[in-house]
Amino acid sequence: MAKSSRKHIAVIGGGWAGCAAAVQLTKQGHQVSLFEASRTLGGRARAVEVNGLKVDNGQHILLGAYQQSLQIMREVGIDMERSCLRLPLQMIYPSHEDGMQFIAPKSGFIPAPLHLMIALWQSKGLEKADKLALARFSSTARWMGWKLYQDCSVSELLQRFDQTERLCRLMWNPLCVAALNTPPERASAQVFLNVLRDSLGAKRAASDMLIPQLNLSALFPEQAAVFIQSKGSKLSLGQAVTGVSQHASMPGKWQLNLSKQETSDEHAYYDGIIIATDCSNAKRLLKSANSDTVLPEFEFEAITTCYLKYAADIRLPGAMYALCDAPQQEKWGQYVFDRGYLHIEHAGLLAVVISAPQNPNSIEHDKIASAIANQLAESFQLPALKLPLWHQIITEKRATFSCTPALTRPTNTTDQAGLLLAGDYTAGDYPATIEAAVRSGISAAKRLQ
Repeated sequence: MAKSSRKHIAVIGGGWAGCAAAVQLTKQGHQVSLFEASRTLGGRARAVEVNGLKVDNGQHILLGAYQQSLQIMREVGIDMERSCLRLPLQMIYPSHEDGMQFIAPKSGFIPAPLHLMIALWQSKGLEKADKLALARFSSTARWMGWKLYQDCSVSELLQRFDQTERLCRLMWNPLCVAALNTPPERASAQVFLNVLRDSLGAKRAASDMLIPQLNLSALFPEQAAVFIQSKGSKLSLGQAVTGVSQHASMPGKWQLNLSKQETSDEHAYYDGIIIATDCSNAKRLLKSANSDTVLPEFEFEAITTCYLKYAADIRLPGAMYALCDAPQQEKWGQYVFDRGYLHIEHAGLLAVVISAPQNPNSIEHDKIASAIANQLAESFQLPALKLPLWHQIITEKRATFSCTPALTRPTNTTDQAGLLLAGDYTAGDYPATIEAAVRSGISAAKRLQ
């Protein structure tokens, strides 16, 4: 890029959207200054330290369909085959539960969607009526092009497609909650279909499940920072941006108000700004810029992850299981991950995920952990799981927006030239996921070509 066309862009927020924007801008040849208020990169998908172990603020799964996320991670030097445990699409319940076992074949020689049909007919725990209902759903959704004339709830969609109660309980509802973090009776059917289109409805590898073996900060944000700094861009951690404004004497230029005084005036003005914070902070920064852009009043959903540590020789039969949750019986766990399969230092560490929790936010952590430990012991028929050595519960109270039908989401652009938005809440096909954040960051950066 010619020096005269090189721009200096400020990216506010070091989550996945901000880091993706910074990498894309750097690839375009621009100078970037990335500001993050905390000392850890990653935003709502970041590393935390618990009892001397580096874990995540919430257990995540990536999909093979996350093309832009996987591509940009490779571009900054992440070896995806060594950084994630790749599993074929599966929905497996503990053998002692009244669940199901659905596992796509591993062979790459079986093309989509045939691999899913094979998994369906080989599945256990589903009756013939359940299997026929699932096959009917898949074929009809493909015929429709995965598009609805009018959005509705996932529950209504499943009813229209005559899905059986057992199939909804064991497969569709858990998939909906895991993907959209919104209960099926309130979740957008169109967004759910978008996710299914790009995973179940695409090439075989798109349906693979990738469980990070690195912590979420190391999986991309930290390496993104290394990448941009190697190209001469700047990272400022622990530096909150309190306001943005147009430069008083330089039309088209922008200034930042910072919580800490910069040591030099090198970054006194910018050719553009990407606000890659959460929605509430984006509103605050837009107001400081005298922007008339209005962001929706989103409702939010929490995600709780309960870490339970046992002796190192305690192992589950596999790396990941779905669980039959029953909140009314204090069985809150929906998925459990044996992190010993991911990292040798995590042997004996289980992570139990509760998406869009119905009760736990108002219950004492010790009681939640005890109830989940009892649930695991019963599900796997392993009495030792009742007594973890320690536990840690992490709740992101505003983990995602509620992905409801026909939800209006803002675009990357604002009413002011050079001021853009990035984040998983912006307009796109996906719910609030890592892929949505990355797509938004890349899209905002490309608008500053």
